[in-house]
Amino acid sequence: MSAELTVKTVLKRGALVAAANWQVTAIQFVAESTFKMLLSVPIVGGVLLVVLVLGRELPEVFSSDIRTSLTFVATALTAEPLALVAFLMSFALVGLAGSGLMFLLKGGTVAVLARGEREAELIEEPPLRLKPFLSAARFSIEGFHLGCGLFLRRYLRLGLILIVVYVVSGSAYLGVLLGGYRWFVATNLGWTAVAGIGSTALVAWITLVNFLYLLVQMVVVVEDCSVRAAARRAARFLRADARLVLAVFGVVLLLVAGATTVSLIATTSLGLIAFVPLAGLAVIPLQLLAWLFRGLVFQYLGLSALGAYLTLYRRHAAPDAAAAATPAL
Repeated sequence: MSAELTVKTVLKRGALVAAANWQVTAIQFVAESTFKMLLSVPIVGGVLLVVLVLGRELPEVFSSDIRTSLTFVATALTAEPLALVAFLMSFALVGLAGSGLMFLLKGGTVAVLARGEREAELIEEPPLRLKPFLSAARFSIEGFHLGCGLFLRRYLRLGLILIVVYVVSGSAYLGVLLGGYRWFVATNLGWTAVAGIGSTALVAWITLVNFLYLLVQMVVVVEDCSVRAAARRAARFLRADARLVLAVFGVVLLLVAGATTVSLIATTSLGLIAFVPLAGLAVIPLQLLAWLFRGLVFQYLGLSALGAYLTLYRRHAAPDAAAAATPAL
C-alpha cells in the first residue's frame, strides 16, 4: 500500500479489485434483476384487479417505469379497501422475501471483495501487470457461500433497520405532501414545485442512508463484529477520514449520475427508432443489450466504490487490521 492515498489511487484500486472479482458483479446484477421481477408479480396482480374490478383500460395502468405503475395501481385501488389491503400485503411479502435474498448474497459479495482488497498487491500503481492484478482475484464458490452464511443474521438485522428507515421516510414524505396541502395553498407555493422539492430531498436522504448502510456492511465483514459495534466503528472511520471518504462518495455519485444520463439518452433514442417500420424490429435486442450493459455498469460502479472504502478503512484500522482481518474464506 502506498503511503499517500488519494481519491484517484483508492478508486483505481477499488475498481481493479472489483474487476478481478467480476463474478460478484454478475451475481449482484442477477440478484437485483430477480428482485425486480419478483416485485412485478404483485404489480401485475394489482393491474388485473384494477382492470377487472374498477373497469380501467390497460394502457392507463401499464408504464415502462415500475414505480409509476405501482403508484397508479395503489391510487386506483384506494376505492376498494379490501383489494388495496390484499395488494399491499402481497407487495410487502414479495418485497421482504426479495430483500432477504439480497441481504444473503451481499454478505458473500462484501466478504470476497474485502479479502481481495486485503491480499491484492499494489495494483493501483502503474504499470498494471497481469500477475499483480490476479492477486486481487479471490472469488470462489465455497468462499462466497461461506461469506453468505457467516454474515446472514447480522445483515438481516441491518437490512430490517434499513427497511424501517425507508418506510418511515416514505411515510413522512407522503404525510408532508398530503397533510400540508392547505399550507402549500395558503403560501401560494405551486404543488408541482413543492412535490419536486420534497422528492429531491427524499432522494438525497435515501442516498445518504444507503451510503451509511454500505459503510456499516463493510465494517461488519472486515471486523467480524455486531451491527451495533460496526455502526460505532463506521462513525469513527467517517470522522477520521471524512475528506477522502466523502470525496470518493462524491466522485462515484457523479459517475452514476453521468451513466444515468447517458442511459436515458440511449433509451430515448431507441424509443424513436421503434417508430420506424422494420427498423423498429432491431430495437428489442438493442434494448436488451442496453438493459444488460446498464445494469452491469451500475453494479460495477457500486462495487468499485466499496473497494475504495475498504482500502480507506484498512488504512484507518492499521495496525489493528492485521489482527482483526476478515475471516478466512
